[in-house]
Amino acid sequence: MNVGVIGQAVGLFAVTNIDDILVLALYFSQGAGHKGAARNIAVGQYLGFAAILAAAVAAAFGATFLPESAVPYLGLLPLGLGIKAAVQAWRRRGDDEETQAKQGGPKILEVAAVTFANGGDNIGVYVPVFATAGAGGMSVYVVVFLILLAVWIAAGRYFATRPVIAKALSRWGHILMPIVLIGIGLLILIEGGAFGL
Repeated sequence: MNVGVIGQAVGLFAVTNIDDILVLALYFSQGAGHKGAARNIAVGQYLGFAAILAAAVAAAFGATFLPESAVPYLGLLPLGLGIKAAVQAWRRRGDDEETQAKQGGPKILEVAAVTFANGGDNIGVYVPVFATAGAGGMSVYVVVFLILLAVWIAAGRYFATRPVIAKALSRWGHILMPIVLIGIGLLILIEGGAFGL
């Protein structure tokens, strides 16, 4: 295995996924105390990221599932989920902590959808790298990315469980999650030029 390719894969993953740590920390905060929440977050993250990798690999081999002009519209997924979370937070604003705790943690498909939509720009970065790396190099990138994804999930959980951060997220997470999701959605839409933005 080429050490240079591994190093490039580590660097590429880090710069294209740094924002995911905040989203993961918010999910882990939202799922605190809910049975199976950590599993749902990890599975959802892996499903969403596997879809990103599948799209990038397919495009590197010349097949595309989505026309390039459709990628910016993936921003509608986190935008819609953010609006849904904001409405739920507004409806629950008078609920006590015990009532809010019964609402459940993050769902696998929601996490996967946000991960995939937030990674739309990653696909654009990964395709030329994968195409020039060849099948062997591409395999190294994919393996390194999947290993680092576990590190990212652990980091998100770590940050969400630090006392100072956990206290802030438990107090403000229900407000931060919709803001972050709506922000991600708008950023994807605007940067991609969706709807002529």
